[in-house]
Amino acid sequence: MKLIIKNHTYHYETENLVRVFFPNEKIETVSENAESSRFIETKLEKTDFGALIFVKVSLDMQLEEEKVFPLSEKRFDDTEDSYFERKLAQLLFNLLKKSTGYTPPWGILTGVRPAKLMTNLCVRLGEEKACDYFINELFVSEEKTKLALFVSKKEQPIIEKSADNSFSLYISIPFCPTRCSYCSFVSHSNESAKKLMEPYVKLLCREIEQTGRIAKELSLKLESVYFGGGTPTALSAALLKKLTDCVSDNFNITENCEYTIEAGRPDSVDDEKLEVIRNCGAKRISINPQTFSDSVLEAIGRRHTSAMTEKAMLTARGHGFKNINMDLIAGLPTDTFESFRNTLLKTLSFEPENVTVHTLALKRSSTLVTEEKEKGSAAEAQKMLSFAFETLIDEGYEPYYMYRQSKCLGNLENVGWAKKGFECRYNVYMMEECHTVLACGAGAVTKLRSPESGNIERIFNFKYPYEYIDRFDEILDRKKYVAEFYKNKN
Repeated sequence: MKLIIKNHTYHYETENLVRVFFPNEKIETVSENAESSRFIETKLEKTDFGALIFVKVSLDMQLEEEKVFPLSEKRFDDTEDSYFERKLAQLLFNLLKKSTGYTPPWGILTGVRPAKLMTNLCVRLGEEKACDYFINELFVSEEKTKLALFVSKKEQPIIEKSADNSFSLYISIPFCPTRCSYCSFVSHSNESAKKLMEPYVKLLCREIEQTGRIAKELSLKLESVYFGGGTPTALSAALLKKLTDCVSDNFNITENCEYTIEAGRPDSVDDEKLEVIRNCGAKRISINPQTFSDSVLEAIGRRHTSAMTEKAMLTARGHGFKNINMDLIAGLPTDTFESFRNTLLKTLSFEPENVTVHTLALKRSSTLVTEEKEKGSAAEAQKMLSFAFETLIDEGYEPYYMYRQSKCLGNLENVGWAKKGFECRYNVYMMEECHTVLACGAGAVTKLRSPESGNIERIFNFKYPYEYIDRFDEILDRKKYVAEFYKNKN
C-alpha cells in the first residue's frame, strides 16, 4: 500500500496509524501521487490563520475529506505542529474506520506509554479533562480510557519510592529452550547456542562486577534486580548460581530490594534451579504458560504442555515462592475466545500473585511473519482483553503497569495485573523511566536518567551472544560512560 505524504512532516505517526488498520500490509511512504487504485493520501496547506488538511483513502471504495482548522482552536498548550498532526490523524482515523468497518479502541493514540500520557494530562488538566481529552481528542474508547487512568493511579505510589540516586539492575539471558513463532527477541535456542553459555556467563560476570563498582562509586541505591531474556532458567543450575552469586557479591541487596528471576518456560524449571533462585534472595519469579491449550502451544513452537506448566507451578509453591507471575497472550495463532477464556480461568485456579496479559505482536523478524503463518485477529484479541479486564477485576487483581508494542494486533496493549501489595516495582520503574536502569548482557540497554533534568540517555550492548563474547572489551568501555553521565549531571 502507498502512503502519500504532501507538505507535512508527520510521517511517523501517520504511518503508525495506517498500520493499526492494516497490520499485515507493507506500507511504502512516498511524496508523489501513486500509480495505483490502492493508496492513502494526506496533504496539509498552511494558511495565515491555520491549515487546510486533506485526506483521501482509496481502497475498496474511495473516501475523502477536506477541512480547515484555525489556530484559534488549539487546546491545552498545543504547539502548532502537534495541533495539526492530531487533526490530520483524526480525519485519517475516521476515513479508515468508515472504509474498514473497524474501530481501534485506542483511537489515534499510537504511543508506547498511554498511562504516562494520562498522568501528565491529569497533572496539567485534572482527571475529568484528561479523560475528556482521551475520549474526544484522541478517540480512545471509554474502556481504554478507564484502564489508562487506573494504571496511572496505581503507578504513582511506586514511582514515589524512587529517589534521585535510585537505580535498577537488569541481567539479560539471551537463551531459550526453543524459539517461539511470534518471538523476535535476540534469543538463541539451547540446541544452537549451548556452547556459548559458559563463555557468555563468564564474561557477563565481569560486566556485572564492573557495573557494581561504578554503582558503588556513585553511591547509587539499588531498588530492584530483574533477570530476563530469553529465559534465565535455560541456563544450567550451576551457571545460574554463578550469576546470582556474582550479583550478590557486587551489589547491596537489602531486604527492601525487589528481586525477580524469570523462570518463564515451564520446561526449563526444576528443583535444583528453584533452589538456586530461592537461596540467592529472589522472591519473585515468572512461570509463563502463554496458553493452556496444547494445540495452540504446538502451533507457536513451544515444547512444553499445559501439564508441565501445572507441575512447574506446584513445584515452585513447594519451594516456598509466594510471589509468582504468569504471562498470557491474547490473539495467538489458532486460539479462540473460548480457549483463551479457559486459559485465564485455569491460570486463576493457581492463584498467582501477578498475571500479565499480552497482545500478540506481529514482529517483522518472527517466523509467524516471515513464513506467513496463520495469525490471530484484532477483533478476537480485543474480545479476549475485555474478558480478562472484567474477570481479573472481579477476582481482586488491579492493573498496575501497561505498555504497547509496535505491530500489536489492533494497536492493543500489554497489562500487568497484581493482587494488592504484589505489584512489580521494576516493571513500573523501567516502563515509566523514573530512574536509571543499569543493564548487563547481550541485547541489554542501559537507561541513564538524570536526577536534575530527567533527560534519558542509553548505552546499547551488542545484540547477539557471539557478538557480546567477541567484542566484550567494547562493552566494558561503553559502561565507563555511566560515571561520566552522573559527573556531568545532564
